[in-house]
Amino acid sequence: MSKIQMDILGLSTSPSSGGAYALILNETDGKRRLPIIIGTFEAQAIALELENIKPPRPMTHDLMRNIIQSFNTFVKEIYINDLKEGTFYAQVVYDNNGETLTQDSRPSDAIALAIRFNAPIFVSDHIIDEAGIESDPQAEEHEESGFSEERGTESPAEEESPPASSKESRIKMLEKNLTTAIAEEDYEKAAKIRDELNRLKS
Repeated sequence: MSKIQMDILGLSTSPSSGGAYALILNETDGKRRLPIIIGTFEAQAIALELENIKPPRPMTHDLMRNIIQSFNTFVKEIYINDLKEGTFYAQVVYDNNGETLTQDSRPSDAIALAIRFNAPIFVSDHIIDEAGIESDPQAEEHEESGFSEERGTESPAEEESPPASSKESRIKMLEKNLTTAIAEEDYEKAAKIRDELNRLKS
């Protein structure tokens, strides 16, 4: 069974899953994608690190990283190794003073750790064959122009851009609000503000 390296394409809301999120992995050297439904908390943990938002206190996965590092250990890679009855299974592969060990994990937790260690993400080829989706080049072009990676929503193309002066004022106000939201640990609000900032700056 071979491993296929994947990159994080983004997060999108999944209305059919009760407000959960779909984490979209994209084949590094191919066109296939793998959506994995994850919870809100895990999506937040992944989005914060992807967006380089640093909370004033460590989140759960930040604490896990700090504990792992305190034992002179680091995460080498994560491996999504099985799919049973619609549920994905993963392993965290880490180096413990030169010895390679594995730990069973949910894919969402494993990926949240992987991005904190800059570790590669691998998926078993049989999972990609079974649950992967072939990407559409035209859809990719559409996503690049109107897709928010963190939230997976389309930017309102029909909305007119504000004048330069009001746009700059809006950006300054949003940056101030973002700082406040992070200080208050309101990460859902911070994520929405970051989305708006990225849209205005692009």
